[in-house]
Amino acid sequence: MMILERRKKLKRPLVVCLCGSTRFMETFHEAARRESLKGKIVLTISDITTYNKATDPQLFNHGLKKMLDELHLRKIDIADEVLILNVGGYIGESTRNELNYARKLGKVIYYWENNKGEKKQKWQE
Repeated sequence: MMILERRKKLKRPLVVCLCGSTRFMETFHEAARRESLKGKIVLTISDITTYNKATDPQLFNHGLKKMLDELHLRKIDIADEVLILNVGGYIGESTRNELNYARKLGKVIYYWENNKGEKKQKWQE
């Protein structure tokens, strides 16, 4: 079903959840801008997580990481769609768990890059 058709059926903007590695924060920001400009509500990770081994609290606080991972699953619960930010084809363990969870829920899933590394398009499962 096309985006506009789904939006009309829901009678509200589509909700998309961004999933990917914290090492790709620039991509998270770019994807959030693009999806927002398409009229979607965007659920994403917090800027408290950054891929900087010296400052990223989730890298040394396992309780915090577990809580943030669980929180992100609840964002997937709310979302109509999930956009996997697979920069360079990379999908880490947390993102893989989120992807499997979204599949289990029957969410519409898109990828930032296709399997040829072509960027800035969404490739649906």
